[in-house]
Amino acid sequence: MSFASGAKAPLAKDSGLEIFSMKRFFALSRTTHGVLDLATPGFVALLWLGEFPPVWTIALSLFTAFAAYTAIYALNDLVGIAVDKEKFRGGINAGYSVEASDMRYPLAQEILSYRSGLLWFAGWFVAALIGSYILNPFIVVILVAAAVLEVIYCLLLKVTYLRTFVSGLVKSSGPIAAIFVVDPNPAPALVLLVLAWVFFWEIGGQNVPADWNDTVEDKRVHAKTIPLQLGTRTAGIIVVLTLALTVTFSLFLPLVSPLNLGRLYLLASAAAGAYLLLRPGLQLARLQEGRQAAALFDNASYYPLAQLAIITLFVALG
Repeated sequence: MSFASGAKAPLAKDSGLEIFSMKRFFALSRTTHGVLDLATPGFVALLWLGEFPPVWTIALSLFTAFAAYTAIYALNDLVGIAVDKEKFRGGINAGYSVEASDMRYPLAQEILSYRSGLLWFAGWFVAALIGSYILNPFIVVILVAAAVLEVIYCLLLKVTYLRTFVSGLVKSSGPIAAIFVVDPNPAPALVLLVLAWVFFWEIGGQNVPADWNDTVEDKRVHAKTIPLQLGTRTAGIIVVLTLALTVTFSLFLPLVSPLNLGRLYLLASAAAGAYLLLRPGLQLARLQEGRQAAALFDNASYYPLAQLAIITLFVALG
């Protein structure tokens, strides 16, 4: 198997034992991206509660969220290993700045055994289940549902481009779980508002751009993705519309907070959306180039972190 873009060749094995390297495990779980993802549930919890939770809640929530994201990202590669090997037989693309490791897809590159990956996933998933149960037993249901949906998402690669909706639900599970950490009985309408905000951000800022960046590889396996099935022009329109909805829904998010967030907060939130989402999204729709899709993915990955920074400042200032 040949991997381009500077990817390393499969590492040699000594007596059937792999050379230990944590980098391969972190690559399996896309840890850089996963750490950025922690900002989304952090933002939602802080916005919903309107104040900083107890230190032990913050610590346990961070550990549980990290374990959950680490497990779910690893599950993606475990389920999709056969297709990934087929996709990248002709070379592996450069990826994005937040996922640019030359060890991307370590199972497909055969630099990490399936057994090792499975044990890695199982360990972190059990840890996430335990942490979820301590925080709120209902979060266990959300976590299991996210895992099932992730498997479904992977299996639909060659079936329908509508799997992007499943991706939106998977990514929404973390922020929704965060709500139940700080509020055991949240208002359903407000939960749906948060879900819609994350759902459209994931589709327009993450899922479609990622598929756009992988069109060459996806063609090899006859994958059904929005850029391949509907064309790049339509994909660009979908990106702009979903990101516009994301920014619009963000302006209603103060409704979930007990804080009196005024115009300054709305201005800061809208500015973050305009710069990190709408600007690169419109550029992608105009130029319709894979590198612009990667740029949008990168910018959108920092959007929840920007929102977390904004709400942290407002909470700190009371």
